[in-house]
Amino acid sequence: MALAGSAAGMASAAAASGGDQLMIGDMSLQTLSDGNLVLPQGFLFPEQSPEQLMPILTRHGVAQDPMEPPLNVTLMRQGDRVVLFDAGSGPAFQASAGQLPAALEAAGVSPEDVTHVVFTHCHPDHLWGVLDDFDDPLFANAEHFIGQQEWDFWFDPSTIDTIGEARATMAAGALRRMEILEDQITRFRDGEEILPGVAARATYGHTPGHMSFELRSGSESVMVLGDAIGNSHVSFERPDWHVGSDQDAAMAAVARMSLLDQLAHEQTRVIGYHLPERGLGQVARKGGGYRFIPL
Repeated sequence: MALAGSAAGMASAAAASGGDQLMIGDMSLQTLSDGNLVLPQGFLFPEQSPEQLMPILTRHGVAQDPMEPPLNVTLMRQGDRVVLFDAGSGPAFQASAGQLPAALEAAGVSPEDVTHVVFTHCHPDHLWGVLDDFDDPLFANAEHFIGQQEWDFWFDPSTIDTIGEARATMAAGALRRMEILEDQITRFRDGEEILPGVAARATYGHTPGHMSFELRSGSESVMVLGDAIGNSHVSFERPDWHVGSDQDAAMAAVARMSLLDQLAHEQTRVIGYHLPERGLGQVARKGGGYRFIPL
């Protein structure tokens, strides 16, 4: 599916309860903060030497260790639909995260109001917020969507034994939540329009079935990236470098380079889960790499 984007007709409003707003046709888009992660530099960039890494991080003002990437959950309102792209971390992952319920309340949305939850992938900071304190679905009235390939991987009971010790806890957590949600989950494949104006875009590598989503109305579009591009510094300047949080780092790098090239060429707006300035921006070429331009 071809992408396009322009400033025309793309309205931004004052920040409200944690996020700027964009209008794409009849879609109102807003990012809500689930807080932030706290991650060691060595986890995110295990292959890079300080001599390679620090000039880029210093240039972007993020040289501290540990790093604190933001968590931006996308809220879309379209007619009677109230859609979340990912569900945040919940209270059981990191103390600095799990703030989505408060952000929703500030935005005037109760969990019962949410009609659809669309997952980019099943890492804890995207999935673990789907359950309440009693392990019941938090968004009880919502239909949940996940890519078939992502579902197959995490729902496979053998994954926990093959994914590696460092990721075993997240595999167990993903499987438990998906088993609880099974009757509320609709699976889809790459290229499908899962809701009016919302098409799935395969960006595999960060996880085996990671999906981004193109939101389109006429000639306007926004790409909800998930973790296909997981930071605004190293992965923009050196998208070919491997990132430690990517499950298949080589595949993720190929997906990232292709996506950045397309987004820059077609000037498509983006919403990044871990990008700064609420995650809302655009991609531009810079030398042999790219840069993130906040809206």
